[in-house]
Amino acid sequence: MCVPKRSTEEAPAQDSKKQSTQFQDRTDVKQYFGPGIFDEKFRKDLTQTISDSEPYRWGTIKNLMDDTLLRNVRKEIENEIHFTKKETDIYKVFQSGDLANLSGLDWDDLSRLPSLFKLREALYSQEFRDFISEVTQSGKLSGTKTDMSINTYTKGCHLLTHDDVIGSRRVSFILYLPEPDKIWKEHYGGALRLFPSIVPNVPKIDPSAKLVPQFNQIAFFHVQPGLSFHDVEEVRVDKQRLSIQGWYHIPQPGEDGFIEGEQEKTEARSTLQQLESKELEVFDFPKEVRIPFSSHEVKYYENFEGLDKIDLEYLSKFLNPALLRLEEIKRLQKVFIDESLIEIKDLLNEELADELKKKIRNTELDEIMPKHQDEVEFPWKISLPPHKWRYLYMDGKQEEPLTKEGVTNSNLGPQEGPNFKLLAKTTKHESSLKLIELASFLKSTSFKKWLSLITDLVPISDQILIRRFRPGHDFKLATSINNEDSELDALLEATLSLTPSKGWESGELGGYELGMVTEDPEDGDEDDPAIYKSSKSEDDSVVVNNQASWNHFSLMLRDPSVLKFIKYVSYNAKGSRWDISCQWNVKTKGEDEEDDK
Repeated sequence: MCVPKRSTEEAPAQDSKKQSTQFQDRTDVKQYFGPGIFDEKFRKDLTQTISDSEPYRWGTIKNLMDDTLLRNVRKEIENEIHFTKKETDIYKVFQSGDLANLSGLDWDDLSRLPSLFKLREALYSQEFRDFISEVTQSGKLSGTKTDMSINTYTKGCHLLTHDDVIGSRRVSFILYLPEPDKIWKEHYGGALRLFPSIVPNVPKIDPSAKLVPQFNQIAFFHVQPGLSFHDVEEVRVDKQRLSIQGWYHIPQPGEDGFIEGEQEKTEARSTLQQLESKELEVFDFPKEVRIPFSSHEVKYYENFEGLDKIDLEYLSKFLNPALLRLEEIKRLQKVFIDESLIEIKDLLNEELADELKKKIRNTELDEIMPKHQDEVEFPWKISLPPHKWRYLYMDGKQEEPLTKEGVTNSNLGPQEGPNFKLLAKTTKHESSLKLIELASFLKSTSFKKWLSLITDLVPISDQILIRRFRPGHDFKLATSINNEDSELDALLEATLSLTPSKGWESGELGGYELGMVTEDPEDGDEDDPAIYKSSKSEDDSVVVNNQASWNHFSLMLRDPSVLKFIKYVSYNAKGSRWDISCQWNVKTKGEDEEDDK
């Protein structure tokens, strides 16, 4: 969870009014744990289990804490702890403040949380830290840097794939506190899922291990850069999945096991650093590659004077006839020039839209939705890697093998150009064929002429993707544009939303496309820059907020300051989010003449 935290090193020094944070002897701490936890045989067996575990070193212990203590902790949390909703492109959760500084509270405050205080001190005691260090074989753990908060996952809450590599974290743990005396069932959701890797920093699409949480059970794993990928499955029911989340850190200066420069080395391998690495882009599917048009075609878009009879006849088969009227084209052009953004409610004509809606609905009602990689049938593909995005797509290209060897070999030659007409010959699926036909239209010369008229820009390359974001599975995390090949410091982007199901308007089901201007890091804002309040329409940072809808076309000239993402689609959505994503590199008209001068 990428939420700023403070270590106990920042806590004010204790005075006589503050409770002692030290246990008087070794037996003090052990009374707060379940029976047999520190037995030698139990430790050895657990060490071996973790050593043999897949997809990386992780373990779980049932009945970790004294049962009475943990029940009291749960009561204190319910009565005394305030939770704040936090939501970004990667998570939705209700979270407490940092618990690192419970020892800094005065007696009046601490008297309300005595059991929670005991629990925190037990979890970060020398005895238990040595125990965790031994069974995970992770190395020494800090006793001065504590890092712990309480999370409650209610219906719709989730945490998407990540590896927990931030700062000096060495071991991650989650102590589960759902309702005691009741079984947390698998179909409730909220499970911890662990992902194997194709290569380091590239997790596979599907998890290979899953833990359904129960009261008084802890899960923990060695935080390993590029390997310890995991997520928290969305909670699907109206129940609270309460947990205490925390980390053990590498030893700090002055502690046993401190190594000079170790923290800097760990931070250099953070998830963010790896996400921004160009070396791993070979494993990105679909690739952000806009195929350039010929110089002859670009010159044609620069010099044509308007839509001819053939253009109008072809465009009328697809577009709303109102959009082909000269006065409407001029109106759209003025809006775009003024605002760099156009929203068109009904892009497709009524006949085509009705036919397409019927076919997509039939797909959702009559067919089993593919949930795993091996269930996805070509010409549909599944995106990779899942710590950046996960959705189904068609790009007009042949199928790529999503293995280390297959990816490496597929990137040896030049990029294959898309061919949607050829793709149509690979399937008899009705909704897929209709979507492929629509993608071919968006790549047509006539459509690009219409696009040039309403934007007063010249398209010079394009990429068209047909996408499906499935309930309970799919999303696209926030990214900026890659415009290295563009002649403008901006990219022309469009999303044609083709989602026939209802109920998306509130945003609670996710599936919306949100574009927001990134904050200047020099402003000193310490909040997670991805945190947003989707209900706050007056937020100036949000420039686009399009809910999943039917036949809605959003067109914008996007510069590198705008991050965009598709919010994770909730399991409770009534259908998938369907859309066609378009990107064009563009230049201004008359640019070549200015260069010549």
